[in-house]
Amino acid sequence: MFNSLCGNTPLINIKDNIWAKLETYNPTGSVKDRMIAYVVNKAMKKGQINKETILCEATSGNTGIALSAMAASLGLKCKIFMPINMSDERKQMMSAYGAELVFSEPSDFFEAIQMRDDFLLANENAWSPNQFHNPDNIECHYSITAPEIYHQVSSWSAFVHGSGTGGTIMGVRNYIDDAGLSTKTFLVVPAEEKHGIQGINDGADFLVDRHRMDDIVVISTEAAINRAKQFNKETGILVGISSGANILAAEKVSNTIKDGQIVTMLCDRGERYMSIY
Repeated sequence: MFNSLCGNTPLINIKDNIWAKLETYNPTGSVKDRMIAYVVNKAMKKGQINKETILCEATSGNTGIALSAMAASLGLKCKIFMPINMSDERKQMMSAYGAELVFSEPSDFFEAIQMRDDFLLANENAWSPNQFHNPDNIECHYSITAPEIYHQVSSWSAFVHGSGTGGTIMGVRNYIDDAGLSTKTFLVVPAEEKHGIQGINDGADFLVDRHRMDDIVVISTEAAINRAKQFNKETGILVGISSGANILAAEKVSNTIKDGQIVTMLCDRGERYMSIY
């Protein structure tokens, strides 16, 4: 059931020539469902996951939610390592799927990753999608997400997106290059070193190669939250903070790119940020 509901999300018009993939249509309501379905299915075909396997991952939230849901659908245990200051709603969603949560210090993703790695070493039945370093993360978006976008737009001039692991934007960048498209890629990054745009720039670039980006768009946490709240009220579509950052960045890009369509991502649903909103 989980797998069949991932992907094929609608492309909706935000304004003028700005369009967005509505990733809230995925089963747990975020773009991370795509990667988890792809990577877990690939591991199962290789015999790396069986009925005794414990799925585990370090996450800021959405990958953990997706992995918890996947584990529930497979009848497997799930252990999530994450910074303690991520939103309560994210934690509640993972717990609702039956996952066990283990917390690192606030905003310390490297500690969460180390805790995951230690758990993997100590438990031979444990398996992780290794989202921050797994090339299959990129392959997922190269093989599935990018072709979806390409077939949904008539003239694709730019892709604007923030990076958590970097899998989405690098998969799309690779597809653009291999297809010989003239589409430009813009990486959205927080203005602050210690920011509140949960889901992007989690301490490092990880899979992202900034040298292959056409430009970087800097967005503050306050501006991202305000833009998301404005979008929620204007459209009746509840999205998260990183979606607000993506929309605002796409609007900035539209000031210089007038021809063709600018595509961004509405990464997740907003109910997991209500305590922040």
